[in-house]
Amino acid sequence: MKCKNLLSVQDLSAKEIDEILNLADLLKREQKAGKKNDLLQGKTLGMIFAKPSTRTRVSFETGMTQLGGHAIYLGMSDLQLGRGETIADTARTLSRYVDVIMARLFKHQDAVELARYSSVPVINGLTDLHHPCQTLADLMTIRERVGKLKGLDVAWVGDGNNVCNSLMLGCSIVGANFRAACPEGYEPPAGIVAQAKKNVVKSGAKIELQTDPKKAVAGADVIYTDVWVSMGQEQETEKRMEAFKRYQVNSDLVKKAKPSVIVMHCLPAHRGLEITDEVIDGPHSVVWDQAENRMHAQKALLVCLVKGNI
Repeated sequence: MKCKNLLSVQDLSAKEIDEILNLADLLKREQKAGKKNDLLQGKTLGMIFAKPSTRTRVSFETGMTQLGGHAIYLGMSDLQLGRGETIADTARTLSRYVDVIMARLFKHQDAVELARYSSVPVINGLTDLHHPCQTLADLMTIRERVGKLKGLDVAWVGDGNNVCNSLMLGCSIVGANFRAACPEGYEPPAGIVAQAKKNVVKSGAKIELQTDPKKAVAGADVIYTDVWVSMGQEQETEKRMEAFKRYQVNSDLVKKAKPSVIVMHCLPAHRGLEITDEVIDGPHSVVWDQAENRMHAQKALLVCLVKGNI
């Protein structure tokens, strides 16, 4: 890969995304067929968690095991970061022990610093600004269910958060049109939007931001939503509940998209708030495919970064 780290989807070209997804598809087929592989035999993944997670931990740890490697969970109580050791020194030390590092952190700048001082690949497992692993799984799921990415209409409904940022960048790179409906004041950062608009000059996609969820989902191939209150924003709960009350993905909203629309959510979901039971458990929902594909996409990413074969 041209980048030894994955801190943002922007670190990848359209060709690299395609090759990662192709490998993910292959690894998924092999895993379903019961075929074992040892692509990362003898390799170790160090997993730093400043934030807890169900999907990120289990998908990375299980994926590494399926590839013949080993994963080590490192919570804040397991590291000296909590006692004042610098991120740079932590990166230098872990690089002597492990072959790849995945970090789930609060501040994106901390991931940047970790990668700067690490001599092994660093994967962003989530920061306040980006969630590239989720987007790889999302693009894999869309392509799997719809058959393509280029030219599709992807509608985001809700908060312009880290998942929105990464999905917008991913769509802009691969050529899928991206329409986001966010309340005023909760739009994705201007810098991310500007980068996405630069990407579409090459990919031919369109980027649109608006406040009306009905307009955003009209004729869409994909509807995507996420929680209204992310981890660390609990003090804003009351304000956010008021701001987002028009942005629920329910059956009435889904009917405004294409009849074949797929509905996505990165989980965990707050049922009855950003999405209804009827939708998340309904025929349009692919949220469990997304969750599973985190593992397959991340397995492909791990192989590509550790072996450097893209």
